[in-house]
Amino acid sequence: MIWNWFMNKNFIKLAISVLLSIFVLGAVPMQAQSMSNNTDSTVVHTKKSRGLKQHTFVPKGQWVVGGTISYSQQSEKNYQFLVVEGINGEGYSFNASPMFSYMVADNMGIGGRFSYGRSLMKINSADINLSEDMNFAIGDIYSLSHTYTGMAVLRNYISIGNNMRFGLFNETQLQIGGGQSKLVSGSGDSLTGAYESTFSVGVNLAPGITAFINNFMAVELNVGLLGFRYTTTEQITDQVYHGSTNTTTASFQINLFSIGLGLAFYI
Repeated sequence: MIWNWFMNKNFIKLAISVLLSIFVLGAVPMQAQSMSNNTDSTVVHTKKSRGLKQHTFVPKGQWVVGGTISYSQQSEKNYQFLVVEGINGEGYSFNASPMFSYMVADNMGIGGRFSYGRSLMKINSADINLSEDMNFAIGDIYSLSHTYTGMAVLRNYISIGNNMRFGLFNETQLQIGGGQSKLVSGSGDSLTGAYESTFSVGVNLAPGITAFINNFMAVELNVGLLGFRYTTTEQITDQVYHGSTNTTTASFQINLFSIGLGLAFYI
């Protein structure tokens, strides 16, 4: 019976598995001991270098002061846009964004940015023609809004090789802001209007490129790429009806409306 038990297939499989395990576990220490003997009991770790070198583009202790400003004005007289005809109106848009930062380390600075924007749109009259049987006229529309935003900024520079005139940078922006706007339409007894106030917080990433004109002044271009924002809006219509909305947005795309072009002074 003992012989038959030893010749059982399950026992044979178990024995083979145990022998293979002993062989593998014994081979590992032997290999490790062989490697240890070849290196005189010293483990040598080698790191491969990609050959990338980061040069000092903006040194520690330097101040960076600058900003962007833009203004546009438009006036329409009997203007046509797609299905909207006979547009008569006017408007303007203004935006200013001063910035400062202090380089706490080579190629890294911390600072702040403030942004203020104001826009006005007035449409005296316009005709909307969707089809031969569907058209209507609008007019006496007045919209005025302004926004303000404060940001804490962390800016990192990246040199382009040994070139000291052109460089890349990225701004990490922690922002908080708000704004007010009002929309009025109609006239006389049909006059109606709405007032809105907004509050928002968010985090943005805005990479860009800088080009030095001389040793102290540079032209900068940056664009919003990644952002997360929470916005709450309170609305009052005709001083009677109240409403509110909360919005959370996250995006990873180039925001063409956040492109900024301005000057910076390095002192």
